[in-house]
Amino acid sequence: MSIEAEHLVAEAAWARARLDVDYNARATVGERFADEMRQYRQTSEHVRKDFLSQGDIVYDPTSGQTLDIFGTDPSGALRPVFVFIHGGYWRALSKDDSSMMAGMLAKEGIATAVVDYQLVPGATLAEIVRQIRSALAFLWHQGRNHGIDPEKIHIGGSSAGGHLVGMALVDGWHAGFGVPDAVVKSALPISGLFDLAPIAASFVQEWMSLDEDAVHSLSPIRHLPPAGCPIAVVWAEHEAPGFKRQSTAFATAWSEAGFAVSTLEVCDRNHFDILMELQKKDTDLARTLLALIKNTVG
Repeated sequence: MSIEAEHLVAEAAWARARLDVDYNARATVGERFADEMRQYRQTSEHVRKDFLSQGDIVYDPTSGQTLDIFGTDPSGALRPVFVFIHGGYWRALSKDDSSMMAGMLAKEGIATAVVDYQLVPGATLAEIVRQIRSALAFLWHQGRNHGIDPEKIHIGGSSAGGHLVGMALVDGWHAGFGVPDAVVKSALPISGLFDLAPIAASFVQEWMSLDEDAVHSLSPIRHLPPAGCPIAVVWAEHEAPGFKRQSTAFATAWSEAGFAVSTLEVCDRNHFDILMELQKKDTDLARTLLALIKNTVG
């Protein structure tokens, strides 16, 4: 285990009251939370009207979970795809709230796949991780049928979605899904969670019910791959402290493993409205994402 992972594990011994504050993203926006969620929905609705190519595609027959694809080329030419995984502390939100970046990417010649997954308590976290891997496998095996270049799959996610991005980067799952180890070409975890020890010691445990085995097996910082793709680790200036610590620790661990990583703190944004920076290509966050996709050989 890396030193960075050990530091996050040590947080589990901190006072519960401190952890509850440090990992409470909603508290950082107070009464504005409802407005933030409304903005998610409204922005995504507008994007769906203009850029949705195919909706509610079943990617995992076992669970029946679906994804939406945006911004494919009308000519049928294959495009790179950015796979986005929504947040919500594994128990809230959906793909329908989470397509705000798809219009900007479509204008840049990049498709977007926004993934739904079962929420807690309807599924365990291990099952949610399996579903995300199944979505990536679907795009690898079936992408050409949907305008997607399977050799150019890039992923990103926010908050709990950032954790799920991390779990897509770890080693050991690819053979079971019939995909290459390098199925993911680059990744953009935004305000993610990479070690679950402090989460299991906080108020989040009330609905997650994580045991020690789950904490260990589902903490991506403890399971770095032997070869890692380029990533950009991002967080908001007005972020809850725990999310900042998790992001910087993961970036450091990735770098010390010898993999390409950049970091970005997005000024004047919080845990939620940071995603609005992906609506236009001239923001630091959008430029970071576009550089990952366009500069990565796939």
